[in-house]
Amino acid sequence: MDHHHHNNHSLGSSLPHHRLQVYGKSLELLAAVRTAQVRDAKLRDEALRAAKSVCLNIAEGSGRVTRADKARAYAIARGECVECVAAVEIAGSAGDTSDDAVAAVTRLGNDVYLMLGGLVG
Repeated sequence: MDHHHHNNHSLGSSLPHHRLQVYGKSLELLAAVRTAQVRDAKLRDEALRAAKSVCLNIAEGSGRVTRADKARAYAIARGECVECVAAVEIAGSAGDTSDDAVAAVTRLGNDVYLMLGGLVG
């Protein structure tokens, strides 16, 4: 699966979120959560909801003008990122997804979290 499909939409774009590496990374996180195919429906929905929220809040933050508004959106994205990873980790511990899926989501979630830290500060 090509995790870089989002780049096609951003070529020549003036939209601010297309200039942020962390937005692309958040789309990879969402794809990894989807690929995990968590068997517990509630956990799967929660992980997907949180991953989508990470993407949306990064995009929102990039479009905000004031430092405070940007920081608020990126801080929400960080919280959702942690929740997303935790949901997949819990699914892994419960036997509802593979260890490989947990590892992939955790790695990408860590990347997104660290990248957002640079934007919040």
